[in-house]
Amino acid sequence: MIVANLRNSRLVLGLTQKDVAKDLNVDDSTVSGWECGKDTIPMERIIQYARTYNFSLDYLFGLTDKREKIMDIALDLELIAMNLKTLRKEKNITQKDVATIINTSQSAYSQYEKANILINTSFLYNLVTYYKIESIDEFLTKPIEK
Repeated sequence: MIVANLRNSRLVLGLTQKDVAKDLNVDDSTVSGWECGKDTIPMERIIQYARTYNFSLDYLFGLTDKREKIMDIALDLELIAMNLKTLRKEKNITQKDVATIINTSQSAYSQYEKANILINTSFLYNLVTYYKIESIDEFLTKPIEK
């Protein structure tokens, strides 16, 4: 869904891949790779894209049809880690279970919950659908209430 919404959002704005590449300071081929699904857009870049063009992450991830609602998102690894752990514990599943759901290793997933590395965009999308998260914008900016 991210791939379709990236392309569609660009077309709605009447922009070319070259325009986006210039605005985000990446190569044209990088934007093309994101849009065709060959490459995964990094979290930092999708947030930059959302800010630059005033789209919510919720729209870009396909959680809403409402386009314009960008929150001020500063990637806080500790907050993301805490939210990931809270969701996992609410479901009463293991890190290994989550790793299987998002198609990665348990040790890699563990690094997300320890706030050592930022979760991959496609993994976050898989978790959004699994956990039925209503807002990625809020997931990245507010603690999940237990």
